[in-house]
Amino acid sequence: MVKIAKTSLVAVALMASSLAASDILVTVDGTNITKQDAEAFVRATSPNAHFSQLTPVQQNMIKQRLIEKALFTELAKKEGIEKEPEFNKALSKIKDELAVNLWMKKQLDNAIVSDSEAKEFYEKNKAKFVQKESVHARHILVKDKKTAEDIINQLKPLKGEALKAKFIALAKAKSVGPSAPKGGDLGNFSKGQMVPAFSKAVWGLKVGEITTKPVKTQFGYHVIYLEGKSEAKPVPYDKVKDRIIASLKQQQFAKKVAAMAKELKSKAKIVDNTTEANTTKK
Repeated sequence: MVKIAKTSLVAVALMASSLAASDILVTVDGTNITKQDAEAFVRATSPNAHFSQLTPVQQNMIKQRLIEKALFTELAKKEGIEKEPEFNKALSKIKDELAVNLWMKKQLDNAIVSDSEAKEFYEKNKAKFVQKESVHARHILVKDKKTAEDIINQLKPLKGEALKAKFIALAKAKSVGPSAPKGGDLGNFSKGQMVPAFSKAVWGLKVGEITTKPVKTQFGYHVIYLEGKSEAKPVPYDKVKDRIIASLKQQQFAKKVAAMAKELKSKAKIVDNTTEANTTKK
């Protein structure tokens, strides 16, 4: 039994090492550059971007920048940059900022919002949590009116599934829009998300209908098919619960920090040298 236990522990250790190693992108003179480093680098410049979603070429560019950063860091240390007065002055400021930022994060993390508080907020503000009326449409985009009219004439005699199937086939064959490979599928969208002429036409259709006249926009001429329509409806509490809790925590945090700032100011000796008459608070 002892032998089996030892073997199991070794296996677990090897597994943990393997998982850690899988996060390492490259090692520079003994320093590991990880996927987490790359993710932080990307998000510092593009908050909504993720390293894993970049193309291989873009990922390699990020990796090269991180390699250069590691090498420059190593060189700067070798040349004694850490011993210079300017470095220590800047480091002191960074430490102060880091201390405040981590303290602020701790205050936010310590904010507590119960499920009942979140539910009460949801009930009082239900009007804010409404899923807008939306439609699901397809379109065929062509460059000239005549082509659009010919497509409409082919579709007019059809109804139901036959109309939908023919529309999809023509979209794949005739449409010059980027949605052509998907049978002209534009997915779901609400009012105002499309250009005015297109929006007016699609919202005037009934489910299963096509536009009987070409719809002209700056992109060309459209033939539109309305595949589905969803009425406006309240968003269920479970779907917005986390968002509500985060918002209430942020409000709680803001009030707490404002109160603490007021109290600290009242107790501190503050000399404001920017006013015409210097003021001292105690």
